[in-house]
Amino acid sequence: MTVTVTGPAAAAAVVLSLAGCATASAGTAASADSIAAYADAAGIAPELVYTTEVAGYDVAPQSVGPTADDGMSATWFNATTHAMLSIRTEWGEMTAASCAETPVWESPDAPVTCTDEGGLWHRSAGPIHEYVTVRDGVWIQVIGMDGAPQADLLAAAQAARTPSEAELEHLFSDLPDTSTGPVERGDLPENGDGAPIDPTGPGG
Repeated sequence: MTVTVTGPAAAAAVVLSLAGCATASAGTAASADSIAAYADAAGIAPELVYTTEVAGYDVAPQSVGPTADDGMSATWFNATTHAMLSIRTEWGEMTAASCAETPVWESPDAPVTCTDEGGLWHRSAGPIHEYVTVRDGVWIQVIGMDGAPQADLLAAAQAARTPSEAELEHLFSDLPDTSTGPVERGDLPENGDGAPIDPTGPGG
C-alpha cells in the first residue's frame, strides 16, 4: 500500500561530531533494572532504549541522548564511507495515515511515500529514505545521513532490539556521571542543628 501526502514543514536539524567506537557484542537482553539505571540518568524512558547493529558501522556513545519527551536518539558511523545512520525512539503506533503525515527527517517539506514492507514501514521523500518499525508500542525510526545506503537502513531497522548488558554499557559509556553524595561541611558544630560558624574577621 502506498500513500502520498505533503508533510508538515517542521523538523529539527541534528549536527553531531562523531568518532568510530568499538561495537559491543550482542547477547541476552539486559535486565530491566540495568536499563533503568542508565536510562533514568539520561532522561530516557527505559522501555524506549533500543540498539541496532549494521556491518561497517560503530555506535558513537557521545551521540546517545534523549529526544522528544522521553525517547532515545543514537547514531552509528561508518569510518570508511563516513555515512551515518540514527535511530530515534518514542511512544506510538503507525498506520498508513500517520506514516504519510509524519515528515521524513532530512526532507521535511517533501511529500511522503509510505510502503508497508512485511511489518516495516519504508518511507521516502524525494531521494531520502528511512524505515520505521514498531515494537510493543515503541516507534523506532531509522534515519540515514551522508549517503547511508537504503540497504543499511533496512538492516538497522530489522536488527533493532533491546541491548544486551555489554551493548547497554557501551551505549551509555559517554553519559556524564551525575551521582552525588552527602556534602561534607567542616564548619558545622559537632552537636545540635546550629548554623555554620563563620570566623570573626577584622572589625568584629
